[in-house]
Amino acid sequence: MNSPPIRPIRRLLIANRGEIALRIMRTCREMGIVTLAVYSEADRLSPHALFADEAYCVGPPPSRNSYLRGDYLIELAIRHKVDAIHPGYGFLSERPEFARAVEEAGLILVGPSARSMELMGNKLAARHTVADFQIPMVPGSPRAINDPIQAIEIAKEIGFPVLLKAAAGGGGKGMRVVESANEFAEQLERAHSEALSAFGDDAVFVEKYLAAPRHIEIQLIGDQHGNILYLFERECSIQRRHQKLVEEAPSSCLTPEVRRTMGEAAVRVAKACGYYNAGTVEFLVDEKLNFYFLEMNTRLQVEHPVTEMITGLDLVRLQIHVAEGHPLPIKQEDLQINGHAIELRVCAEDPLQQFLPDTGTLDRYRRPQGPGVRVDDGFREGMEVPVHYDSMLSKLVVHASNREEAIERMIRAVQEYEIKGVSTTLPFGLFVMRHPAFRSGQFDTGFITKYIHGKTLYPQPSKEQLRVAALTAAWHQEQQQTDPSGRQLVGQQPTSEPSNNALHTQAGNGTDISSNGFTPWRINRGF
Repeated sequence: MNSPPIRPIRRLLIANRGEIALRIMRTCREMGIVTLAVYSEADRLSPHALFADEAYCVGPPPSRNSYLRGDYLIELAIRHKVDAIHPGYGFLSERPEFARAVEEAGLILVGPSARSMELMGNKLAARHTVADFQIPMVPGSPRAINDPIQAIEIAKEIGFPVLLKAAAGGGGKGMRVVESANEFAEQLERAHSEALSAFGDDAVFVEKYLAAPRHIEIQLIGDQHGNILYLFERECSIQRRHQKLVEEAPSSCLTPEVRRTMGEAAVRVAKACGYYNAGTVEFLVDEKLNFYFLEMNTRLQVEHPVTEMITGLDLVRLQIHVAEGHPLPIKQEDLQINGHAIELRVCAEDPLQQFLPDTGTLDRYRRPQGPGVRVDDGFREGMEVPVHYDSMLSKLVVHASNREEAIERMIRAVQEYEIKGVSTTLPFGLFVMRHPAFRSGQFDTGFITKYIHGKTLYPQPSKEQLRVAALTAAWHQEQQQTDPSGRQLVGQQPTSEPSNNALHTQAGNGTDISSNGFTPWRINRGF
């Protein structure tokens, strides 16, 4: 491979918003790179717009009129003499047409080539690309399908249940589980419709549905000199609507041998498409630790901080380094896992209403602090949570010397995190951290379906806990019904029955969580 010329990046435009824009800016500031932010009219006073060295409005709130205007962003970059564009994740980050336009404009894209995006961005194309590289894959149709009869025959051959998947995208859109032949036509029509709406491409294919897999991904970094490293794995099995909520590194289930085998397979996937820069290869893993190629994400991932925590690497710094044309400064044998990291996506969603997004004003917003705690966010107290963008408020990340300590640290951090004004996934995160299945490491992608039931995210109190709560309530009521001399007030009788107040507490952040539909029983501080 011919060595690329070294092209220093001195001015960088970040074609994104919120926490990822801020995260990129902080590394750039350490590297002495001038940052240019773009913002919609809804984000005029957002922290990412205020933190950047320069900031420019790119249109009204809807993404299609602002953050997705690739041609305008490139024009803006040229006008302000920018060297490179970093697309972050989401928005334009996996659009090969944008990557090609950036390259044709003579700018550097901090990301992979347009060709790699094309090969890996379409799931069917990705399967064909890696077919000759000894990559295990989930059984499925070799091409897109439109005929329900043909699709049913394929499904019968690989066995029900099957999964209908949009070829052009991810995030659970255009994805349907089909249990039997008689529901196939209806589900296929829905999958086509969702895929067309989400990605502008209604291509759908059939894949064997693995009922209880784990979702494990391998982080890669490659340079333009042909070097590709795997930075170990992330466990991403706790999901809603096929979208991740809790991630950790390393996985609690992989052996060192399986970890190495998966890492080497991921490197082969990257080499199959001539990949460079940061990317992630995703696998499904069954109960016997057999793994199957799922897809490749040709960008930085939301959950990249847990990899940074266990490796000590700054992935954004490495992205910029290889985008300039430098070879990677590290080798595979230099890498090792240091401790354990967990990330909780703090989203403005109600976990007890099928994670329905919520909007409102952040009346109170206080981040947790202390050893091993990191918060990547793009909000501050008093800001409105806009309806136009993703519901994620922040990424709460903890790191400790082992998994047990990391879990306890996450519990402490969640209890310290103060958010009022919108429902969030903080109580859900606490539920996960305290759940026996998670603590034991015995869980899969069906965690939410299996364990979230009824109207509470909290375990039912034991008889002993109810007895203590009842006695406590009775004592408090007796104290309130007696004057300072100890005489009982007329007309008020003490009771030994547990009151509603006995099962009512305040969250560690001062928020009355029972008002959000939760029924906590603990009388100690915290959720």
